[in-house]
Amino acid sequence: MDARRERLRVAGAEPIGLYTLLRLERGDLDPGAPGQFFMLEAPGRLLPRALSLCLAPTGELAFLIDPIGPGTEALCELEPGDEIHVFGPLGLGFRLDVERPLLVGGGIGMAPLPFLAEALRFPPAVLGFRTPEHAEAAALLPGAELAIDPTFVTELILPGQDVLACGPEPMLHAVAERCPGAQLAWEAPMACGYGGCYGCAVEIDGELKRLCVEGPVLVSRAA
Repeated sequence: MDARRERLRVAGAEPIGLYTLLRLERGDLDPGAPGQFFMLEAPGRLLPRALSLCLAPTGELAFLIDPIGPGTEALCELEPGDEIHVFGPLGLGFRLDVERPLLVGGGIGMAPLPFLAEALRFPPAVLGFRTPEHAEAAALLPGAELAIDPTFVTELILPGQDVLACGPEPMLHAVAERCPGAQLAWEAPMACGYGGCYGCAVEIDGELKRLCVEGPVLVSRAA
């Protein structure tokens, strides 16, 4: 599906633990595939913020946001009726042709997993969080097994599972070592979202990847 840029109206913004679930009226935007992302205009900020789609209920697009800087804080402070520009869907999402899917999320990296879980008919999931307050976001993925620091989410992964993961870089490296062939959604700051600025180029497996066009979902190499 082709990416589009539209001005969407805010339907709501609710706290989910220490995160915020921002719900936008969908307009004519396609939700895309799980793991793809959208560029959301941050009020009062020069650059938009790249966010994976969390949920796609009828007529809406919902994004789980961690308010860690001025841009994400501004998005979390939006109120119903406000409007922002949204561009997407962008990037490459998860492949769904897996036999024994296991969803693995770390912190705000759980954001794309509810939408992915629905596409895969709700397979098992394991989620890792720093604190019980952060772990309240697991309510968006009922039935998920939780690991709260100092327990690592990788300790809950069993052999023979087809892992689809998103989380902080150290977690993804650990998953890659434990599960060659896992699908990993990487994170990086993005300015444009379509490969023009090279701002999201990161070194993975010794190669530079523009996550906005070659990812954000990449397959981990065999050990």
